[in-house]
Amino acid sequence: MASKYSISPLDLDGLDTYPLASRKSKVGREQLGKPSVSGGRFRDFWDGLPDILAARELRDLVTRMQSARARERALVWGLGAHVIKVGLSPLLVELMSSGFLSGLALNGAGIIHDFELAMVGQTSEEVADGLSDGKFGMAEETGTLLNEAIRTGASRDIGLGEAVGAMLEEKDPPYKETSLLWNAHRLAIPVTVHVAVGTDIIHMHPQASGEAIGKTSLHDFKLFAGVVKGLNDGGVYLNVGSAVLLPEVFLKAVSVVRNLGHPLSDFSTANFDFIRHYRPRVNVVQRPITGNGKGFEFVGHHELMLPLLAAALTAERESKGIGG
Repeated sequence: MASKYSISPLDLDGLDTYPLASRKSKVGREQLGKPSVSGGRFRDFWDGLPDILAARELRDLVTRMQSARARERALVWGLGAHVIKVGLSPLLVELMSSGFLSGLALNGAGIIHDFELAMVGQTSEEVADGLSDGKFGMAEETGTLLNEAIRTGASRDIGLGEAVGAMLEEKDPPYKETSLLWNAHRLAIPVTVHVAVGTDIIHMHPQASGEAIGKTSLHDFKLFAGVVKGLNDGGVYLNVGSAVLLPEVFLKAVSVVRNLGHPLSDFSTANFDFIRHYRPRVNVVQRPITGNGKGFEFVGHHELMLPLLAAALTAERESKGIGG
């Protein structure tokens, strides 16, 4: 049956082709992954990853972090509280001890989960179970001790992060070894806490002081700007699991540092989260980068991605014969 269309299919017989081997291609056999072998080391697994897309990018980030450590440039981590909730504190403590974390920024929920794990070895209540009768967020020690620490910090003119670290050192909790704040205080690593008032359970308790929270958190913003200043010429900033608050804080700190005339270029940033968010992408990965810096974006579960990153940093360090 003849077609009703007035346009006929093109005749492809005259197509101009070329030899496959002459074409420039994006993937070559030397980039392919290698299967893991039974009893192999992590280094074998790492070297066996494909040299393509996210695997290539992660290798690049590890190299930049290794360089920052060797050159004593800042390695700053901004963490959403979920990172602590999924059990990654021991890995981050090890990164503190081995020089891959020189500054730590948290939101208000971060100090809560860190405190509870240090004090009683558990955290993260079932919200729905307590919400119906108003018991959600009403743990006595969490509300009382953290608010007391913040008020004490305000009276001593120190930041919120340092105040909670000092309180944990004084209380000597039974599970302190896995506490980010206790270990950072022990190692004199700056911890800053950036609070949105009303978002954290301790704000519901009568001991909460808006004046103290505001004073200590503003102190920490200024301290964070001082930490960010150290990223210049080879440092690395990682935003892990914070979709809005810490990307906004980071961008403002970058602007403050540059406005005051301090050099801040040629550093790298990375965002790790479950999905791609607009604000971390533009405020962390794209906007602050200048010169030879680079922004990275990795999508995946924190409880899988961060152990991979930590193990890669250790493997890279060992392969170069660098001590902890």
